[in-house]
Amino acid sequence: MKEPGPDHPIIIETSHRRVRVILAGTVIAESGAALVLREASYGPVYYLPRADARWEYFTRSARSSHCPYKGEASYYTLTVGDTVRADAVWSYEAPFPSVAEIRDHLAFYPDRVDAIELL
Repeated sequence: MKEPGPDHPIIIETSHRRVRVILAGTVIAESGAALVLREASYGPVYYLPRADARWEYFTRSARSSHCPYKGEASYYTLTVGDTVRADAVWSYEAPFPSVAEIRDHLAFYPDRVDAIELL
């Protein structure tokens, strides 16, 4: 486990904008309580509460990965009608203490959904 610091900062804030995720013309998640995570030189990532996702479109994937700053990530495949996007969503179910706020939240790969809208 690595701690965020000056060489690799991680900042988590409450988003001041509503976030909507769309796939195949269907809203699969929408939240007014999203978090925005800014990590080092990467672009911002919006994490939406699990409670704000439409779970009928999600299937747990066998994929997992490890981030030395955040912990073990699990993945979900999205299916809307005939549209299937493998491993389009990730979640840290037991994140490291320094990023505990992202527990019970989901993040979406922008190139695996049709849109992540900031309203």
